[in-house]
Amino acid sequence: NVLAVDDLSFDIEPGQVVGFVGANGAGKTTTMRIMATLEMPSAGTVQICGYDVVNYPSEVRRRIGWMPDAYGAYEYMTVYEYLDFFGRAFGYASAERRRRIEEVMEFADLAPLAERQMNKLSKGMGQRLCLGRTLINDPDVLILDEPAAGLDPKARIDLIRLIQLLAEDGKTVFISSHILSELGEMCDTMLFIDRGRMVHHGSAESLTHHGEEGVIVSVQLAAGSGSVRDWALVNPGVSLLEETRDGARLVFDPADPGDLSAHLRKMIQDGLAVTDFHRERRRLEDAFVSMLSASGAPPPLPSPQETP
Repeated sequence: NVLAVDDLSFDIEPGQVVGFVGANGAGKTTTMRIMATLEMPSAGTVQICGYDVVNYPSEVRRRIGWMPDAYGAYEYMTVYEYLDFFGRAFGYASAERRRRIEEVMEFADLAPLAERQMNKLSKGMGQRLCLGRTLINDPDVLILDEPAAGLDPKARIDLIRLIQLLAEDGKTVFISSHILSELGEMCDTMLFIDRGRMVHHGSAESLTHHGEEGVIVSVQLAAGSGSVRDWALVNPGVSLLEETRDGARLVFDPADPGDLSAHLRKMIQDGLAVTDFHRERRRLEDAFVSMLSASGAPPPLPSPQETP
């Protein structure tokens, strides 16, 4: 009774890094599992490297690397044994398999962990191992489902660096994430879905301008100053986007910088002790919430580890 993916259609060019965006339940994982030959679509087709995922799944699997949002961690199995198992599953002979494992361990910085039991790894180490497993068959296309979820800042930076290196090597990367600012940094294009349907497909720059109205301004106030929220409520052409620790982010209707100066003077005249007032670029997170609002969907409630 659930239509997880609804008439979704898109093309990805070879060598692109594509960010796949959507709220929980939007259909991202179902789409990616269909691409990875793990779910059967009830209608439609998916072709990867010219092969249909339903009719030629073995050919597709030879050409893709699938990194799920969770993977099995086996007791008493070492990092090397785990990679060796997948090398055998892909049919590598012994000498070629050892060479491939060593290349992957060097790339993902797993060599120091070769004899570590995989169920004793930290979250960041485990994600590097899962990425290493994804690379064993030297795939042309990488499908990565929330690879940075739950990672600490350093582990997240390390993982992003590895993905960027893969892109530089000519791999096609299809990656979902709730951390939109990071997707904007690494992706050539962004693909946004809501309730199984396409909402946006284009660059991060075009996404930030999608449905943009007004000018976003960050305002900081001195301690003990009045409330920006209250001020915005009684001034036409001003809306509160977000309250911050020492001020707020406001949206002003006019785009004329001179009008912004008038708003600043008005705030000071009304007794707000403004210490900083500057125009800022619209965030991907703002565009994300705006699109959900426009589609009638409730805004997402990210878990603490997913909060940028």
